[in-house]
This record gives sequence, C-alpha cells and structure tokens, in this order.
Amino acid sequence: MRSTFAPLTLAALLGAAAHFGILHYAPTFIMDRAYTMLGQRGTPLHGFNLAPRMTAETQSVVRPSPDLAYSACRFDLSSAPNGVRVAMGQFSGYSSLSFFDAQTNNFRTIRGNVEAQETVLLRPAGGTPYAPVTEAEDVTHSPSQKGIILIRRLAPTEEEYVAAAKAAQGDECRAL
Repeated sequence: MRSTFAPLTLAALLGAAAHFGILHYAPTFIMDRAYTMLGQRGTPLHGFNLAPRMTAETQSVVRPSPDLAYSACRFDLSSAPNGVRVAMGQFSGYSSLSFFDAQTNNFRTIRGNVEAQETVLLRPAGGTPYAPVTEAEDVTHSPSQKGIILIRRLAPTEEEYVAAAKAAQGDECRAL
C-alpha cells in the first residue's frame, strides 16, 4: 500500500499543478498569439483592418461566421498614454463593438444598430480619471495595456458585405 501512495500523490499534485498552470497562462498565450497574427496580417497598431468576407478560402479560425464582417484593431496603451479614440462607423444593420484585454476577457461590448457614430475613449485602468473630450464620447478603462478591439457587422450577402465595408471606412482606432 505504501509503495503506491507516493506515486499516486505525486501524479495528483503534478496534474493539479498542470491544470492550474494552463488555466493561468493559456489566456495570455492565446491573446498574445492572436495579437501577433493580426499584426502579421496587416492590422496596424491603433488602426482598424477589415477582414475579407469569410469563406472557406479566407477563414483563419476554425469556424468564423460567414454572416459577419469583421474589423479588428490592436491597441497598446503603453504607447498611447492619453488613450485611444475608438469609433464605429454608421451601419444600419446589426453591429457590435467589443473590447478584449490581454487575457482574452471581454471587458465591454456595445451592440445594436448604429445610426450615429459610436465613440469611446479607451484609457488605462487606474491613475487619473479622464473626462471625455466631448459629451458624445464615453470613457472605458482597459484592465490591461494591450488588447484587441473587434467590430462585427451582420453581412450575410455580398451586397450587405459591401455596405459593411463602406461603414468600416468610418471606423477609427487612433492613439491620442
């Protein structure tokens, strides 16, 4: 009995350590990889890049929705100490603006039909609270220095994708 207890205890401890290590480090690894891949595909720092229409030939993840037009922006608040102005261009169909931190957490999402341009000032968490530059802007604080901002627009047809691409011209992700 004594000869099997030590190896079983060691296996259980190693399994628990591996489990908690993966839970702790995997989100950061995944977001770092996504951040790097977006940069390699031409998504600028503090600038939106509209992805081509999702088809079997253009997908880069296992199952992106072919009904959505995706625009992504990488942000790094360490190189934008005054924050980042984020604006989602006007689009009459469904759209969403989502903010993800360096651990893959979605810390803010704005959904709906955007009849007027939605503007958000993204600032670092903590420190001096900043006021909006205009009353039409609101302030969101990021829990991490780096992350990804994603705009999704419903565009199931080629015609609707063209409309989404036109709306994407009004997207802004700019360091202040």
